[in-house]
Amino acid sequence: MQFDPSEISIDRRHFLATTAVALGGTLAGGAHGASEALAALEIIDCHTHFYDPSRAQGVPWPPRDSTLYRTVLPKDLRAQEMHQPVTGTVIVEASEWIEDNQWLLDLAKSDPFIVGIVGRLDPASGVFAEQLKRFAANPLYRGIRIWEDRVKSLLQRNELGPFALMAQMGIAADLNGGPETVSLVESLAKRVPDLTIVLNHIGNVAISSSAPPEAWKVAIRGAAKHPNVYCKISALVEGAARDGKKAPADLDFYRPTLDVVWDAFGEDKVIYGSNWPVCEFAAEYKTVQRLSMDYVSQKGPEALKKFCASNASKAYRWISRG
Repeated sequence: MQFDPSEISIDRRHFLATTAVALGGTLAGGAHGASEALAALEIIDCHTHFYDPSRAQGVPWPPRDSTLYRTVLPKDLRAQEMHQPVTGTVIVEASEWIEDNQWLLDLAKSDPFIVGIVGRLDPASGVFAEQLKRFAANPLYRGIRIWEDRVKSLLQRNELGPFALMAQMGIAADLNGGPETVSLVESLAKRVPDLTIVLNHIGNVAISSSAPPEAWKVAIRGAAKHPNVYCKISALVEGAARDGKKAPADLDFYRPTLDVVWDAFGEDKVIYGSNWPVCEFAAEYKTVQRLSMDYVSQKGPEALKKFCASNASKAYRWISRG
């Protein structure tokens, strides 16, 4: 059956409108009302990975000796104990195999829980344009995840064509890598201002009891100045887990880092993501979700609604603007 994005658009517009009314009323009722409001929210987890090592061809990631090496599908995410029920997900492709982009699109055909896919293609490849046009013909294909070394190389060579094509097609660029990635986000945003950029994992900064690194703070503020840049509040617990120990579960431990991101990007450009199942080594899903939801809940009902779904819908354009 041919996918019709307008069907999802109408349903989601109605849902978000009614949720906003319910949210405003229930939050006024205090702590109990706030809990009910969260339960009523549309919550889209915008950073999950799905794969199946039992396939005949196997998987290039994760490695066999990893605790992640098992079949991980949307039903497995839905089965997780959660702080609040997740109503949908945007999958981020971890596999470097080109046809695994199609595997995810096929997975999404019969599962409306999947609202979008961020694929993985090499923008420096001579066949990038052909591949992008092929996969983006499916309206569920909403972005490309690109690693910092590739972005840095293309910027240094002034080869901006792949990014310009993505901008023209309305395909977001998910940028991932170490803390240097944040500075690259600002450079790319300046040179391709029509390209929507989503910074993954708040730049993978290390989180500790010390103040956040000054260089990272400066880079976050620089990236956030650009209207085309969004930031996923994801991989918090991974940034805090050290020496094989689980990450702290106390929100105040993360607050100084979250404050930098929130003060820079504001309520209109932050997006919820879990990085599940990778986050499991640092904390269970329920803890990951609670930390970010509790933080944003304190910013008010409108900010929470944006964080949980509507900011991501703008970044990945899964709801029609018409």
